[in-house]
Amino acid sequence: MAQATHEYGEWPLKRLMSEVVGSGHKSADDMDYEQASDAFRRILGDEPDHTTLGAFWLANRWKRNTAEELAAFTDVMRESVRTAEPDCDPVDCGANYDGKHTSALLGVAAGCVAAGAGTPVVTHSGDRVPTQKATAYKHVLDELGVRTEIDPEESAEMVDETGFGFYYQPAFNPEIDGLFERRDAMGVRTFLNTVETLANPANADIHLGSFYHLPFAKRIVDTFGRSEQDLSRVLMFQGMEGYDDVRPGLTKVAEWDDGTFSDFEIETGEYGMGFESEDLAVGDVAGDSARITREVLSGEREDLFADAVSLNAALRIYARGDAASIDEGLELARGSIDEGSAGAVLDDLRAF
Repeated sequence: MAQATHEYGEWPLKRLMSEVVGSGHKSADDMDYEQASDAFRRILGDEPDHTTLGAFWLANRWKRNTAEELAAFTDVMRESVRTAEPDCDPVDCGANYDGKHTSALLGVAAGCVAAGAGTPVVTHSGDRVPTQKATAYKHVLDELGVRTEIDPEESAEMVDETGFGFYYQPAFNPEIDGLFERRDAMGVRTFLNTVETLANPANADIHLGSFYHLPFAKRIVDTFGRSEQDLSRVLMFQGMEGYDDVRPGLTKVAEWDDGTFSDFEIETGEYGMGFESEDLAVGDVAGDSARITREVLSGEREDLFADAVSLNAALRIYARGDAASIDEGLELARGSIDEGSAGAVLDDLRAF
């Protein structure tokens, strides 16, 4: 048996590969919480060599991580996360950090609309994170003239002052950010792409996210349930390009409320989104998304993008419990735009 070191436990990655996860996607075993925790502490401590780390990441991709493993990774990560909790109780929006490359990113506009309606929202991302290195929250905010490379304490002040807050990964999660080059060399997504979205730098009580298949949403809910985070509510829906922009058409929504999991379907056309995903495609994701955000929030734009922003805002309002239904959230979202409250949030963000 491997000997425990002073810093780590008994499970170096090479042993985990040979005894647990490395035998292939059909015969590999799952790690328990202790094994996964030890593995991730070693990774964050730069202990494994590049070859072993790459093999471990790939083996986990093949076998697919359990909620227990993801919970262990998340808890170890959060030991070094610089959290800064705002006075308000925001919705934590955890979108994929590697971004979007085809469709407009609507989360900034939706967050401003929700904030204008009285629902504070927190977002977070890095800068061109592997593997896609595509457009994320930071890049749209940059195009809008909003400061993004700020410390977590400033991020908390931002959401308290404006209703919308952005946390920058290199500032609040430097150990994950420090793995950038190794992740880039892999060329494929790893469990880090999931875990980093669960960092919750604002210690929010409510999480909003997206999924492709419903079992993934259930796994994320179970991850929160097994982790040391103390959330009361999780809302997830089928998103576009892995982002927290709801997919047009017949879309599944998963809801976890104080231990009870449920799912249901919505037809987005019934909420004003009667079009296809392809209709939200843009050429320059960062620039066009910023322009769409400005035009929707100012009331200049009343087309399908405005409809999509309103529904996404409604989901954020509903997630926090500021509306009893998505319909009520949609009414509040449209009022936020019509009354100029949403535009005022963007003005405040640019002045912050």
